[in-house]
Amino acid sequence: MKVYRGTEDLPSIEKPVITIGSFDGLHLGHQTILERIKEEAFQIGGETVVLTFDPHPRQIIYPKDQELRLLSTVEEKIELFKEFNIDHLVIVEFTIAFSQISADEYIENFLIKKFHPSKIIIGYDHKFGLNRKGDIDYLKWFQEKGNFEVIEIPKQEIDEITISSTKIRKAIQNKEMSKAARLMGHPYQLFGKVIHGEHIGHTLGFPTANLFVENKHKLIPTFGIYAAHVKVEERKFEAMLYIGDRPTLKNVDGRSIEINIFDFNENIYGQFIQIEVLEHVRDDIKFEHLEQLKLQLQQDKRDSLEILKKYSTT
Repeated sequence: MKVYRGTEDLPSIEKPVITIGSFDGLHLGHQTILERIKEEAFQIGGETVVLTFDPHPRQIIYPKDQELRLLSTVEEKIELFKEFNIDHLVIVEFTIAFSQISADEYIENFLIKKFHPSKIIIGYDHKFGLNRKGDIDYLKWFQEKGNFEVIEIPKQEIDEITISSTKIRKAIQNKEMSKAARLMGHPYQLFGKVIHGEHIGHTLGFPTANLFVENKHKLIPTFGIYAAHVKVEERKFEAMLYIGDRPTLKNVDGRSIEINIFDFNENIYGQFIQIEVLEHVRDDIKFEHLEQLKLQLQQDKRDSLEILKKYSTT
């Protein structure tokens, strides 16, 4: 899969079959669309193109909206798309200026001029252009002029995608990570940079990598301990993940995301890692003494390892 950030350096693509969307979480509903564009491309000897936007359009159009919670950041989406044999992933920066172009400009100067599509596959409710004036019927008016075919994804399928996204978010908020994974077709992921923390984990015998998730709209699971897998430079390790505000520690404020990687002793500060959150182990608890916390972490590791047996690939 080739990834492009922007449309300036796009190559000549053979009979592009395009779909457009946010693909947040790239769950099972979205995956049916990917299968559809692959089928259509195969029939005409074309190539598949997925067009998505970063940041999420709602972040630009409604900057004061604090309720948006993303299932996947753009970095996570790139990794997920790699699994589905798409030919081209184009990530377009969504800006205020881009949101202001007319529906006609969007079709003629963006879709047709930049991509020369053979087929465009979108949902019945797809909107585009200034004030969301453009819709699927508007796009169909340009079929003959643009020499492309519009294929509509039916209402039922689009509604199912929306319902699935809601169910996934609820499952994650309820710490039902295996349920979320079933709906998504893959484990829930966190992607971020390893930063320096308080180094208290070392003193407890459980050194952790502190994760910084840049996108403030990313949905972070509920506070607690989770069994997890972590990918470091394409190597996968078993781990336990902590998300919380460290109530046992004094004078420590703010949410922390920390991963204790089993059988691992490398300096990875500054590196980006990918975490698969597999199952909830326990809630976040305040202990009176650090020794109590240390004993609990030992039990958490045993519990996590027991859970991870189910996910072993060996």
